[in-house]
Amino acid sequence: MTHTPGQPDRPRLCLVSHAAYGAMTGGAGGHIGGVERQTSFTARWFAERGYPTSLVTWGEGPVGDECVDGVQIIKVCPRDAGLPGLRFFHPRWTSLVAALRRADADVYYQNCAEEVTGQTALWCRRHGRPFVYSAASQADCDPCLPMLQRRRERILYRFGLRHADQVIVQTRMQQRMLREGFGRESVVIPMPCPGPSEADFVEPDPPPEGRFRVLWVGRICREKRPDRLADLAAAIPEMAFDVAGPFGDDAYSVSVRRRAALLGNVTLHGGVERERMPDSYRGAGCLCCTSDVEGFPNTFLEAWSHGLPVVTTFDPDGLVAEHGLGVAARDVPSLAAALRALAADPDAWRKASRNGRRYYLENHRVDVVLPRFEEVFINVVRQAERS
Repeated sequence: MTHTPGQPDRPRLCLVSHAAYGAMTGGAGGHIGGVERQTSFTARWFAERGYPTSLVTWGEGPVGDECVDGVQIIKVCPRDAGLPGLRFFHPRWTSLVAALRRADADVYYQNCAEEVTGQTALWCRRHGRPFVYSAASQADCDPCLPMLQRRRERILYRFGLRHADQVIVQTRMQQRMLREGFGRESVVIPMPCPGPSEADFVEPDPPPEGRFRVLWVGRICREKRPDRLADLAAAIPEMAFDVAGPFGDDAYSVSVRRRAALLGNVTLHGGVERERMPDSYRGAGCLCCTSDVEGFPNTFLEAWSHGLPVVTTFDPDGLVAEHGLGVAARDVPSLAAALRALAADPDAWRKASRNGRRYYLENHRVDVVLPRFEEVFINVVRQAERS
């Protein structure tokens, strides 16, 4: 295939996100997390601005490629296709190569540490196309690569990180970790998040006394430490806790679910549809995060966009404490103390609410963040053309 470049100020973009089909089409299939949601509205944003945009996903939905909201969805094989042990090479890798070729883009982008990082980088290197990688979590920047269990995953990810034309991180901590652990420079760009516009936003009031609800959002998995939330609910029986997120069938998820179900002040909502999440944020007194390690949780951005304070054991770059966006805690006792203090002080709650909304508007609105991604994509294409 002879590649015909797009316009210099409108290069052809290809975003590689195998699990993003559901987020892009509104389906319920696959895992839909923060990375997938961000990838889907990033693709839409660029397509709306005249960029020829494609998105590489697993082979879900109707057979063959599709066009959704101006974005060409190019499918690899179904997730479960092929024989165990052999499917890594065929059909997974071979179908990825075919999808990247069909995209025929001027620049390729992929978010989150995985073997696909290296596979995409290798294809781009062989075909003279620039590749941009974005870290999704601090674990992506840890040289021990704790989330990558297989040796081939670690080898391919390191290759992709080393050969990316540009690396994007979300925080200064991630930037420092990449520099010290991998010798790799990067640029810090906050992640974008859609939220209520100025016209649609209604400033919330502090929850009435005795009606403070704590919202926890995420996958029920060991990395998110929902067991701490169960401890927290047991320690504060006077507060109500809403848990929104899908449960797995592993032993850890099952044990957390059983314990939470025995607590009278915990409501397990399971996976909540995206269109219902704004109501969850508006009905809560705060968002609670119990993780030790994250990237920059999309749930934080969504909460702040609605003026909802965050009480958390994970504070990216110390921003929660520095900007008064809620309360940063260390463990279950300090989480409990923070929740009680916030619930008892309407003025402190209102201040954190306003700080969160302001921080979101200044740093994470889609039209603030994505022009910075746009600049990165255009720059790497121009550099590739010069070289």
